[in-house]
Formats: sequence, C-alpha cells, structure tokens
Amino acid sequence: MTTSTLSPSRPSRPALAPLLPVVGADTVVPLATGGRATYVNLDNAASAPALAVVAARVAQVLPHYASVHRGAGYLSRVSTALFEQARAQVAGFLGARGDDLVVFTRSTTDALDLLARAVPDGARVLVADVEHHANLLSWQRSARTTVVRGGSDAEETASLLEAELATGRYALLAVAGASNVTGEVLPLRRLARAAHAAGARIAVDGAQLLPHRRVSLAADDPADDLDWIALSGHKLYAPFGAGALVGRRDWLDAAEPYLAGGGATLDVSHDAVRWADGPDRHEAGSPNVVGAVALAQACATLAALPTAALESHEAALRDRLVEGLGALEGVEVVRPHPADAVGVVTFTVPGRPVSEVAAYLSAEHGIGVRDGRFCAHRFADSLGLVEGGLRASTGVGTSSDDVDRLVAAVGRFLTTGPELQYGVVDGHWGPLTDARPAPETFLGPVPEPR
Repeated sequence: MTTSTLSPSRPSRPALAPLLPVVGADTVVPLATGGRATYVNLDNAASAPALAVVAARVAQVLPHYASVHRGAGYLSRVSTALFEQARAQVAGFLGARGDDLVVFTRSTTDALDLLARAVPDGARVLVADVEHHANLLSWQRSARTTVVRGGSDAEETASLLEAELATGRYALLAVAGASNVTGEVLPLRRLARAAHAAGARIAVDGAQLLPHRRVSLAADDPADDLDWIALSGHKLYAPFGAGALVGRRDWLDAAEPYLAGGGATLDVSHDAVRWADGPDRHEAGSPNVVGAVALAQACATLAALPTAALESHEAALRDRLVEGLGALEGVEVVRPHPADAVGVVTFTVPGRPVSEVAAYLSAEHGIGVRDGRFCAHRFADSLGLVEGGLRASTGVGTSSDDVDRLVAAVGRFLTTGPELQYGVVDGHWGPLTDARPAPETFLGPVPEPR
C-alpha cells in the first residue's frame, strides 16, 4: 500500500513515549519550505544525544574540575575521586572481573587501536568483513589478520567465524556486538566459547550494542567470558569525548604505552623510562575527567532501568519502523526481520539517490537520518548498497510519533513528491532554494553568563 499520510498513532500498535529524557528533545528547527518543526532525531546510531541526567551531572561537576592524580589542592582530590569513581562505575556496568582494566580513551576507534597495538608479536587476528571500520581497519592493515566474508545473516556469519577459529591459527577474534547497518546482533557467548576452545580471545566492539542491551564481560561459565569490550560515550548518551577499553590486563601491561607522556611513567632518567602498569600506562596526558564522569553517569542510568525495559522499547520501535516502511510501495528495507536486532533499520528508495531523500527529510520535515555506507563499506557493498542506504536508528529518547513522522514523510515523497528541487550544493545534497539560516548562524551569539 502506498500512502502519503499515516495516522500519528497506528491503530495496530500502541503509542510509545520516550524511555528516558534526553537533551534537545524539544528542539525546534527551521524548514527549507518556511515554518518550523520539532526535530526528530533518528540518527542515534551515529551519535546519541546526552541523557538529561548526564547533562545535569556534567553541570554539577564542572565547577569542581581540576587536575587529577598529582594535584595537592582539594578540588584536585575531588576530581581524582570523580575520575576513579567513574572507572569503577564503568567496570560495574560491564560486569568486569576483579583484575580487569578500564582504560579511558576518546572513542571505540581509539580503544580498538589501543588493543591492536597490544596484541602479542606474531599473534593472528580474525575479523569478518561485516564490521564497522573502527573494528576492521585497526586489524585489516596488519598482515597478521584474516578477514572472512560475512554470511547472509548473523547466524551464518557466526558459523563462518567458528569454522575459521577451529583451525587454531588465531590469538584474537574481534567482532561487533551489533551491526550499525542492519542492527543484527551476533551470538557473543557462543563465539566466546568457540574462541576460547580454539585458544583465542574475543574482543567486542560494543559501540552499537551497549546503548540497546546490557552486556557483561563475565559470564556464568568462564568459557563464555568476553575478554575485552570497547565503547564510546557519544553513542551511549554521553557525548563528551570519552570512550573506554575494558578487559584483561596482561596484554595491556605488556604492551608499549599507547601514548608517551606525563602520567604514564614511574621514573624518567637520561637514558631510560620506567612505565606504569594498569590504566595509567595508556592514559598519558591530562585525562578527560568530565567525559569519563559523563560516561559513568550514562552507564549508571541505563543500568537502573527495569529489567528488559530497554530491549522491549527498542523492539517495539524497530517493529513499527519495519512495518511502516515495508507497507510503502517503492521502499526496500534491508534485512527487515533478523533473528535478533537492535533499533537500527536501513532502507532504500530505488531509483532515487539516498542523499536526496535524506536531504528532503531534513529540509521539509525536520527529520534527521543517516545516508551513505555508514563506515562499513565492505558490508554495505555486499548488501547491494554500493550507492548507500538510508538508516533510521532509535534510542531511549525516541517515541512512536517520531517513527510515524518518518514513515509519513517517506510516503509523501513517494506520492506527491518533494515541494522543493534538490541537487548538489557545495558538495552536499540539499534544496536548491533554502529558507533556513546557515547552520553556523543557527545558535546565534553566546548568551551572557549570569
């Protein structure tokens, strides 16, 4: 069925409110056609907004920010306590074992690059080509890495990885917990067991999974333990520039420091350096205390949700997206019904450039989605998305009204078409006539401090 308008509340499914308040949920943006609309953020898979409680925690901490670990002043002691408390909170959120390390980084990419440098000399690494570039390029540039082709679904991909692990050639399997293209979730415990049985370890890119699911490093059976998890605050509702690598310490303590600088040393002489062990070894320089505190608050807030509340909210929104988009003639949803998935849905409008559709959704409806190949080019190409796709991704701040607005806007694009003409403007798709102010002027001057 093709339709230009859909009821804001689909009769077959109940309305869903946001699960948690996020900053900017009521932000109003201008439309290129004139007028304004409340912004719909369906690009959570790229960068999620800050939880309201995270922003409040940052505002509380900022007046007390000072140097950490070596300052004698009282606020330095406060900041040091906050930083180390954040380390413990992140460890608790991920079910870390007693001897595991939490190393604060800038992002998942940074964390995985750190781990890549800690892999012992001569050890081989196994990955699949379905990975985000953060968990592909860190390993692919090494001759010690084997990249296997992914399967037709997560189950087949897992089977292919298990078969390759069984050769006994590998020291590490690196996998994404959830795909940022299809939302598919890999069976992590099963892969952990297969890796350990073959004498390998497993590292998980948790960037796309952790905002949607609780995951623990430690399992009921140690054979199913995960060895490392990498994560990003900017995907976990704490966009303040912090990420983390959490897991086993032996490789990290034996590796050369990720950065050389202050804080990573025990002693420096004319011809020698004694490096610290533990997280200090890889956290040279002044750490991002505020980012770490924000990340820890996000972890604590998500952990406090009722059991399965996050999963059921995401599943209901994903089902609504797939059902709504799938009912539109002229829309193709990529792998619409995987066995297990988070709130990430990719679709195309065959015959129309994906960047044109994304620009239309923004310019005429105030809806933000992602277009392109999502920093997962090899996987996207294998799915037939050589020219890219459109990705709608939900989060704790997403409501059913947000989903319905997207479906209605795509329906209108297919029936009545855009009101404006679109083309490439300054290297990007956009309306050829645009009533909106330039993005760099949107916020206006900085308000005077009170």
